[in-house]
Amino acid sequence: MDLYHIWCDLRPGVRDLDFTAGLAAYMAHLQGRGLIASWRLTRRKLGLGAPGLGEFHVMVEVTGLAQLDAAFGHVAGRAEPVEGAHAGVNQLVQNTVFALYRDFPDPVRQTGQERF
Repeated sequence: MDLYHIWCDLRPGVRDLDFTAGLAAYMAHLQGRGLIASWRLTRRKLGLGAPGLGEFHVMVEVTGLAQLDAAFGHVAGRAEPVEGAHAGVNQLVQNTVFALYRDFPDPVRQTGQERF
């Protein structure tokens, strides 16, 4: 699995449950089309978190880079209904930070022959 991470803050005046509902609709759209495997939303607790990362953290699981690329291609098409769902979330957030991680060790990893 590859994990696409998104950290963000809400724009001033945005209600947290409005963001949650919009994100759920957007992720359901992607997941329903097989473009992501799963997703999860978390919120910073007790003000604890790394500097520069937002209050909200979205983790999107994909089966590999091909699935992630397909999801990006779908969203980049800017056609309804995904355009409305994506814009509906994007307009609610600010200070967005992205990262891409993978499960480790990789399932194809062999040991004993490494040179570094």
